[in-house]
Amino acid sequence: MIDHTGINVSDPAKSRRFYEAALAPLGYAVLMEIPKEHTGGKVVLGCGVAPKPDFWLAEGTPCEPRIHVAFRAKSHAEVDAFYKAAVAAGGRDNGPPGPRPHYHPHYYGAFVLDPDGYNVEAVCHDPVST
Repeated sequence: MIDHTGINVSDPAKSRRFYEAALAPLGYAVLMEIPKEHTGGKVVLGCGVAPKPDFWLAEGTPCEPRIHVAFRAKSHAEVDAFYKAAVAAGGRDNGPPGPRPHYHPHYYGAFVLDPDGYNVEAVCHDPVST
């Protein structure tokens, strides 16, 4: 089981606005900001579902090639809400909500590119969901 992961972002304020909006339908929020005296002066934000951050944004040069990060949704409606919120927050469509049976019969996901071009997904694995 993965405990936490993170990405480097070129504009922490822009990425914070994007991820706060895009991940809100999944119950995520910025839960922690590490003081700059502990980060070499860089912005480091911990996002997650309370009480623990599990997705970190760190000011820096985005990795090449850009990675894919998928967040589990509880329902198809959460996937849809993620996609709508992410696009409204400036994300670029990389695959609208819908079934992806080539992954498995019940896979329902949506993909957007974040401000740095990372491929961000919300996915529900339930066979029937609202």
